[in-house]
Amino acid sequence: MSGTIDHIGFALLLVSSIACSAKSDNGAESVGPAPQAPTVPIEIPIYSYQIVNAYPHDPEAFTQGLVFIDSVLYEGTGPINGRSGPGSSIRKVDLTTGEVLQLHLVEAEIFGEGITVFLNRLIQLTWKSGTGFTYNLESFEPLSTFNYATEGWGLTCDGQRLIMSDGTATLYFRDPFTFEETRRVTVTAAGRDIRKLNELEWVEGEVYANIWGTHTIARIDPATGRVVGWIDGTGMLSDEDRDGRRVDVFNGIAYDTQTKRLFVTGKWWPKLYEIKLVPPSP
Repeated sequence: MSGTIDHIGFALLLVSSIACSAKSDNGAESVGPAPQAPTVPIEIPIYSYQIVNAYPHDPEAFTQGLVFIDSVLYEGTGPINGRSGPGSSIRKVDLTTGEVLQLHLVEAEIFGEGITVFLNRLIQLTWKSGTGFTYNLESFEPLSTFNYATEGWGLTCDGQRLIMSDGTATLYFRDPFTFEETRRVTVTAAGRDIRKLNELEWVEGEVYANIWGTHTIARIDPATGRVVGWIDGTGMLSDEDRDGRRVDVFNGIAYDTQTKRLFVTGKWWPKLYEIKLVPPSP
């Protein structure tokens, strides 16, 4: 998808809708303050996209986290039904075929959430359990657990720190060895908190965040929390791919640092896409 759009109008609508009421990752209602129009134009660039490649993706995967490292795609999933019960997993996936090469199921009462990789460990959050897990990256052997006081939604790593979301407008920075919080930042655009930060990915010095319940990815300056760009993913999954299928929200971002490829998908989506960002027209 590419082309021109009314960028300021889109941004005004986007900020208002994200700051308004929305549903949580499991469908629970969450009501925020009524939106008020900003008094100045929002000069945040809005990127569209071009699809470079489309790959098969497990349509039973309720995608919660996505990582691409050393030519391997890692995926974290939630329950099969998207609400509770069995099915949360971590997995290695063949990018080109979508075949699941290795699978580790977590306990049925655990709702798996975001994942990231640090050194030789894969790290996984859980939604409401207040517990995270670390695994050997090669074997998926469980290594340790850690605790946190918030919900767990998205997780990424900048090479030195873990960066975590909990469905609010806050990003938490954690020590990757002790998991202690080292700082936090509130994500804002046009002076408004941007809530429902979900899946995260570190991309060339920025944090990319799916905004839950939208077709939007926020590009965030990790130092200030300011949104420096929006990615509009509207229309990515075609009507043909949706027809007769159970599909859910846009969620899942992975970045190949070696070849600069950007991958995205969604919960129960039958496709995973490599996309190229298209900047707005001058």
